[in-house]
Amino acid sequence: MSDHKKYRRETDLMHAGRKPDDYFGVVNPPICRTSTILYKDLAAYFDPNTKYRYGRVNNPLSQSFEEAIAALEGGFHAITASSGLAAITTTMLAFLQSGDHVLMVDSCYPPTRFFANKQLAGFGVDIEYYDPLIGAGIQDLIRENTKMIYLESPGSATFDVQDVPAIVRIAKQNAILTVMDNTYSAGVLFKPLSHGVNISVQSAAKYLGGHSDVNLGVAVADDEAHYKKLKSCAVNLGTCAAAEDLYLAMRGLRTLEMRLDHAHKNMMCVLSWFERRKEVQAIYCPILQKSPGHKTWKRDFKTTNGLFSVLFKPEYSMEQVGRFVDALALFPVGSSWGGYESLIQPQDMKSYRSNWEKEGVFLRFQIGNENPQDLIEDLDNAIKFLRA
Repeated sequence: MSDHKKYRRETDLMHAGRKPDDYFGVVNPPICRTSTILYKDLAAYFDPNTKYRYGRVNNPLSQSFEEAIAALEGGFHAITASSGLAAITTTMLAFLQSGDHVLMVDSCYPPTRFFANKQLAGFGVDIEYYDPLIGAGIQDLIRENTKMIYLESPGSATFDVQDVPAIVRIAKQNAILTVMDNTYSAGVLFKPLSHGVNISVQSAAKYLGGHSDVNLGVAVADDEAHYKKLKSCAVNLGTCAAAEDLYLAMRGLRTLEMRLDHAHKNMMCVLSWFERRKEVQAIYCPILQKSPGHKTWKRDFKTTNGLFSVLFKPEYSMEQVGRFVDALALFPVGSSWGGYESLIQPQDMKSYRSNWEKEGVFLRFQIGNENPQDLIEDLDNAIKFLRA
């Protein structure tokens, strides 16, 4: 629904959602803190075409951000929510009902899994997890009541890359809705809607915000019919986003491309350090040939972001790995990613996956904007504590 000219991505990120003429030439859309919106007269109240009706439902800032993200993702329009998970759950509730069957990728974001197993299953929705590398083989799992195929690529923790075009092709042949968590790509590295996905969902708390100070989610629909259903559910659930978070995420858009590129370069330096470590059993990053779905990543993706995971050899206990982590000065333990700082988060893979059998401590690394040599020197110092 964005009406500006479509430029190349880098230029588009500078201008998407901006309408200075609407705000006396102010370069950024102002923060819009409002619940009440006044109507000029009674006729405007009853007019269904009145643009803004209530702050929670729509306002100038949410409209600007939603237009910008829709333009970035190449969709019809978007809804915003208070978190990435809220955008995911709103999307699921908009299109599912009791008796439906959902095919959920086994490498999905863990809170998505918990919502599906608890709330959706409690509502009578049948959840079935599938191998992220299944590709067109997903045809064998489809039932008469399959209403949604949920994708996330690269997946959480192990960054398995799905064959999105193959899965979407099967879904369309069977008139099944497809939803994809596109947070890893931030709307830049991969475009789900251009591959036929119906709804693309993101946590804007990650690379879109970029500074670890935002709680925000967004879902972009491919067409008007899907958008109206999504928006109706969002309104009925009371789903909305805070004004300051919308503003910060809009600001984050302007530097998104540069930050992703810088994170990728830093990540490659640190990744090379881990590749030389004899303590490591496996490294998970789509750019590596041994990583699940690497060939598909090479076909479909522009590059990577700043994430990878490390599985230590089983002989290193949690206590030993804990000494390594605690000795690090530049890698605090934190549950997010996509910000400016480097982070580590332990991953409980046996809780997050259906059939995880590998032994060893599993850590996810988020590489930030620090000088990569400082990060490597920090790792060099801390690894001594692992072997102690």
